[in-house]
Amino acid sequence: MRARLALAVSGQTCELREVVLSHKPDELRQASAKATVPVLVDTDGTVLEQSLDIMLWALQRHDPLQWLPAQGELADALFLIRRCDDEFKPQIDRYKYPNRFDSADRDAPRDLGAGFIVDLEHRLNRHPFLSGAHWGLVDAAIAPFVRQFAHTDRVWFTQQAWPKVQTWLANFEASLLFQRVMTKYPPWQSGQDQTLIYTEPVR
Repeated sequence: MRARLALAVSGQTCELREVVLSHKPDELRQASAKATVPVLVDTDGTVLEQSLDIMLWALQRHDPLQWLPAQGELADALFLIRRCDDEFKPQIDRYKYPNRFDSADRDAPRDLGAGFIVDLEHRLNRHPFLSGAHWGLVDAAIAPFVRQFAHTDRVWFTQQAWPKVQTWLANFEASLLFQRVMTKYPPWQSGQDQTLIYTEPVR
């Protein structure tokens, strides 16, 4: 989702190939040894295999809403995003899919994940958005994972004393940008006509 958010807001014209991971097309394996999504193949043959790299690629080409932080703030932004990826995301997986990790206890990963949410709440108490004064790279990179965490047990999430995070997430889910990137496409098959997306920036 976060790769599509950056592609949409930057207005990059892309050929979309929707993939069902249980039926991976050979073209995905040929493009990327890891064969998971997202994968972006540039017109010069460059392959990007990480969603954050795709976000930066798109925004460095065109950043009409100034999502990219100022140079002096980039390190802090990337540090928080990597905390999300390295610390928070693994706990979401254990919380959502305890059977995959041979664990019947969902509370432990949930509580560890909650620690990261508390940090976000503190940040949102200082600024309207994780990126500062306006929505930006950090918000777009982290919001999809907070959404996963929240929807694993929505009742529990809404009962927590995180009013800033809850409002921030609700506003994201109500946005036109979110609705646009959540558009469903049929799975791509070899030889299928291309689906072009995001020819104009979405705000």
